[in-house]
Amino acid sequence: MKSRKKRLREVYVWELPVRIYHWLNALCIVILCITGFIIADPPAIMTETEANFSYWFGTVRFIHFVAAFVFFFNFVFRLYWGFVGNRYARWNNFIPLKKSQWKEILEVIKVDILMIKNKPVDSIGHNALASVIYFGTFWAFLLQSITGFGLYAKMSESVFPQLFAWTIPLMGGDLMAREIHHFLMWFFILFAIVHIYLVFYHDYIEQRGETSSIIGGWKFIEEEIADKEEVTENAEVITKSARKNE
Repeated sequence: MKSRKKRLREVYVWELPVRIYHWLNALCIVILCITGFIIADPPAIMTETEANFSYWFGTVRFIHFVAAFVFFFNFVFRLYWGFVGNRYARWNNFIPLKKSQWKEILEVIKVDILMIKNKPVDSIGHNALASVIYFGTFWAFLLQSITGFGLYAKMSESVFPQLFAWTIPLMGGDLMAREIHHFLMWFFILFAIVHIYLVFYHDYIEQRGETSSIIGGWKFIEEEIADKEEVTENAEVITKSARKNE
């Protein structure tokens, strides 16, 4: 029988809103990619039924548009939660403004990409490299939403899509907007493949419950790392309180 020698502590990392955002976002991307493929290259299905019984393509488009609205407003909520969530969800984790963050990025590259080091980086939430990459995907989410709703504006009289109508002329027309929209779909597909691989890789190497943490929110962290993080967090809280009292 195998057992762990390290003393571990449960740390609540991913709050419920973050977990809901993650899984809802994943579901929307899957639906949008599948329906997007069909919309871009619809199969020619010949039937002898009445036209009103063969409205499958309209249904596909409707599902795509509904998923797009859910995707966008779910993303907007995540932007908001970056200001009010816990320290692992805040924006200062995603933008590398500190020297320590850049140092951690180099360490993660050595471990995950170059594989010249085998000691895992001691991070509780996202490591610095993952945070920067996720920050990049947020911009991709925004551009995908802009191009999608911009294209939708020409075929909809609704007020919300019309807010994005200006983007199509700015991009040089429908063709360029569609190309960008299609390219970003492949970006999300490739990102999802790498993301899933790295999640299971870190789960195996670090043995902190990486996979289950996005379901339950908790990670198993070595006590010395958790203690160090707690001291840092308390120091930040004291500093903020002192600044408010000044």
